[in-house]
Amino acid sequence: MAMTLRDRGDDDGFDEVGEINVTPFIDVILVLLIIFMVAAPLSTVDTAIDLPVSNARPEPRPSKPVVVTLKADRTVLVGEDAVDASRFTAAIDMQTRADLDQRIFLRADRSVSYEDVTRILNLLRGAGYLKVALVGLEGGSTPAGARTP
Repeated sequence: MAMTLRDRGDDDGFDEVGEINVTPFIDVILVLLIIFMVAAPLSTVDTAIDLPVSNARPEPRPSKPVVVTLKADRTVLVGEDAVDASRFTAAIDMQTRADLDQRIFLRADRSVSYEDVTRILNLLRGAGYLKVALVGLEGGSTPAGARTP
């Protein structure tokens, strides 16, 4: 609080000034501004980064896994049997004995488009199978002549 010192006979020597001291208020606002400027970039999740290769320990393979394979010619196999889209749900139900909690392993050839893999995932979801594992090469290695992204 700002005050002036005057010598008056009947006063105690201090006069109050009717103005607000805004300096502490500005200091607080500037500190908050700096905090938000530092914290705002940390809250974004769409930052482009180069993720490392996973070295997670592979899970033990089940004794009799249910494998769906999408070959390069877009043929769909459930186990060892080729099926079309109309018989897909029945073939999966037969392999899993209609156990919707059983994990389905999905393998796809490298040349298969993402759209075709998504089509198979949608068929699995439509059949009620939500536990799907994508199968790839272990150890992050690529075969000779294969392209890496």
